Amino acid sequence: MKSRGSATMRVAIMGSGNGGTAAAFEWAQAGHEVSMWDFERFDANIAAIAASGHIEGRVKFEGTAPIRYAGHDLDRALDGARLVLVVGPAYAHEAMGEALRGRLSRDTVYCVLPSSCNGAVVLKQALGLDLMDDTYVVGETHTLPYGCRLVEPGVVRVTTRVLDALFAAALPSSRTPELLAALQVVWPQAEAAKNVLQTTLQNGNPVLHPAIMLLNAGRIENTGGDFLFYTDGVTTAAARLMEAIDRERQELGRVLGIDIVPDPELGLRQGYVSESTYLKGYNEGIGFATSRAPSSLDFRYLTEDVPYGLVFMSELARQCGVATPAIDTVISLASIVLDTDFRAAGKRLPRDLGFVELTLEQVRGL
Repeated sequence: MKSRGSATMRVAIMGSGNGGTAAAFEWAQAGHEVSMWDFERFDANIAAIAASGHIEGRVKFEGTAPIRYAGHDLDRALDGARLVLVVGPAYAHEAMGEALRGRLSRDTVYCVLPSSCNGAVVLKQALGLDLMDDTYVVGETHTLPYGCRLVEPGVVRVTTRVLDALFAAALPSSRTPELLAALQVVWPQAEAAKNVLQTTLQNGNPVLHPAIMLLNAGRIENTGGDFLFYTDGVTTAAARLMEAIDRERQELGRVLGIDIVPDPELGLRQGYVSESTYLKGYNEGIGFATSRAPSSLDFRYLTEDVPYGLVFMSELARQCGVATPAIDTVISLASIVLDTDFRAAGKRLPRDLGFVELTLEQVRGL
């Protein structure tokens, strides 16, 4: 793979998990100088890449891609970088922002990949920046560009790659063109979202994961997750619950002046599914065919997607006067089965993100 019509640039990846490793591979194989950084407690993958000097790709990505630097020295990883991808789960964004604080450059684009519910907002808060401060280009994508898993340290298997509709937005949105220009060097499928609320709400994980988890709770506990999460787990009942959640998300978007694409329609555009339905789209979707179920209910499909995703949607909807009975039911059920008050433990409430002080028009203008 060669760079898509752009000069070589330095790219820094913050995060060494599945998505970070896949992104590092693709940008490096496209001809760019890529470095990887992570916290010292996450050392296995970083150490393997540092030792070999490359990442090995499998399935959709093949061969090896050289990595300029892999380690725990953030200044070294950031040296000369013109694009910094902050890749990690929702709970990592604040810590990554704190690590990045004081190290920003006006010549660099910073992108949370993916948003996982207001990732760019949390990153700017951790950086000590006002949400509407446009000094730096800080943004997010609505999803990872891949379905991927680490096979072993230094080896990533990419089974699907988003073909279209990788939504991206900067905060404030006036800087989205600069964000897109950087991302489209290797991801031409990136397109502008209206704002970061669209990238946040368009993330499908809170729509899909909790519904499937809860309606397969007994099966997960009895088998230790010995089944295919989507192929076996998406039944008629699960599909109905997913659709109900999605409709509430779309209505919230409508009130906010944002067009939220129904998840199976987006999956069809992206190449994950061959039918834009909540049942066959997922239990027969090629992009989901090999995904195994978690071995426990205590997994990020509930512990991340409920408090970070659904609770935010519910609280923002309440602020906007939108009813969310399906979302509220899932929050309550998840709280019961994991004996955790997820609403009280909500990690990204509108009030914590600074949305409560804003009028509806100001929220729309982010």
